[in-house]
Amino acid sequence: RERARARERERERERESARARESARERERERERERERARERERERERERESERERESERERESERERARERERVRESASESERESARERAQERERKRESARERERESERERARERERVCARERERFASERESASERARARERARARESERESERARASERERARERERA
Repeated sequence: RERARARERERERERESARARESARERERERERERERARERERERERERESERERESERERESERERARERERVRESASESERESARERAQERERKRESARERERESERERARERERVCARERERFASERESASERARARERARARESERESERARASERERARERERA
């Protein structure tokens, strides 16, 4: 019976070990999925930055074209006063365009800050999940160690009992 129990315990330990290995593999797979999601988010951010750079370039080109048209109109103005007026209007339009560009840049910065906040929250959640998982693993390890200690104590008690039996015999 003792041997049968020992075999059963051994099988239980093997099952526990297999479960632990499977659990570790599952955690590794989850980490890999999380890393893939992070890479995808980074690619998405890069695409957004690229789009923003393209939009900024286009706005710059449009501005340059507008300035060129403005210069052309100024050259074509008949009198000095008309040219002066035209210059003032051009400056006013340029100020408005600059102001619009600044608002657009501020919006972009705000969107970037929001994306960063979202990423930070996700990183925090992932770290917290990792911490919980490792805490559970440590608790299981402590429980196994206690069980093993109790096993050893029972084996020693049984050995002492057999020794007393032999002594009496």
